[in-house]
Amino acid sequence: MDQNYQTPQMDTPQQNNNVGNNGSFNNQMLPKPDNNLVLAIFTTICCCLPFGIVAIVKASSVNSLYLSGNYQAAVNAAAEAKKWSIWGIIAGVVISGIYTILYAFGVAATIMQS
Repeated sequence: MDQNYQTPQMDTPQQNNNVGNNGSFNNQMLPKPDNNLVLAIFTTICCCLPFGIVAIVKASSVNSLYLSGNYQAAVNAAAEAKKWSIWGIIAGVVISGIYTILYAFGVAATIMQS
């Protein structure tokens, strides 16, 4: 029985088919950007409430944007959260400094009047 029998070959996808239509890699996800949520919470509690709230809102949107595949928007939201947090810390330090100076002048004026 000398038959030339070949096993049927199934259509297999190409091995190097990692790139999708839009140029993104299907099998590899880019690393999740840091959402800066801890910094935003610190800013809200310790420094400046309005700036901290904006930073928390921006930071909380990073994960959902990343998981929906909108990587660039997630990176932008993370950068915005960090920016608002830093501005809130700066505002808190400046306001605290002004308050301390005014308090010191008030104490000095009270001591001088006595």
